[in-house]
Amino acid sequence: MKVQPLYTSRIVKKGLEFAADNSLLFGATASFVLSAAVRSPMILLTPHTDRENKKYACAKSLASGVVNYLTVLAVSMPFSKAINKIDKNPQKYLKKETIEVLKSGEKSLVKSRRYSFATQLFKLGLGFALAAPKSALTCSLIPGIMSKIFPKKEHKSQVSFTGAYSEGTSRLAKGIGKLIDTGFVKKMSEKFHNTNFEHHIMSATDVFATGAFMFQTSKSKKIEENRKKPLMYNAALSTGFCIAGSYLLSRILDKPTEKFVKKFSEVNKNSPKLGKYLEGIKVVKPAMILGGIYYIAIPIMSTFLADRFGSDKSNKA
Repeated sequence: MKVQPLYTSRIVKKGLEFAADNSLLFGATASFVLSAAVRSPMILLTPHTDRENKKYACAKSLASGVVNYLTVLAVSMPFSKAINKIDKNPQKYLKKETIEVLKSGEKSLVKSRRYSFATQLFKLGLGFALAAPKSALTCSLIPGIMSKIFPKKEHKSQVSFTGAYSEGTSRLAKGIGKLIDTGFVKKMSEKFHNTNFEHHIMSATDVFATGAFMFQTSKSKKIEENRKKPLMYNAALSTGFCIAGSYLLSRILDKPTEKFVKKFSEVNKNSPKLGKYLEGIKVVKPAMILGGIYYIAIPIMSTFLADRFGSDKSNKA
């Protein structure tokens, strides 16, 4: 029987491995590409909507994509490298009891769904921790982007981005290992390892980030007052529609995904990285569903409705 190239593609395997090793950066990269190439043009094409509201929504989309990518790039890499150290030498960073609990009968630790939960809890949980500062920075960038892309009047806005990267990931790996050793993480892994936790964490992060952005927007002195409500409504509607739609689409795609995983596992059964590839699939699925809905399906709908809910009749152009 002829094997489809998708199951043996080096690009696909590398992508899945990257998603497993650095799930947060994978999501940020996808968001950055989609926000610039898809979401922003679609917002600008929204019919029967105030032009200025569309421009602000577009600026917010671009600012969010840039901030998310640069922040995650700077912060997530050390965590990814630290957890890779634990993957390769778990005995050095984890207690023997923890390894046995997380392996749960699997031949190797990295193939265990419980261990995957414990490590992804840190990788994806980092995104939740970064949500508030990213939202604040996104909000502060909007006036600057407006002045550059849609020049109308002078905006004096300057935001600098700096990041520090440390090679000393062994100390970080030891710290993460101690946290994984705790009874709390082991109990969480035992209870939730068979759930759709990747999707849940991403969705919770989006909700928190949206709330933080709306708060920052309401307090901003650089965003015009009559543009704040449409911008906040746009963010809330986008996130709400996106999360609701993503869970519905995820359920619809469950069976096709199961078939793909089964076939992929059969074709690559002798690969030492099979566990890593399967972990990557669990990350890619919700990331692409959320990204596809948020950046492709939602922009026109949320921009149109936000304009209706948030603007006065006198603001229509």
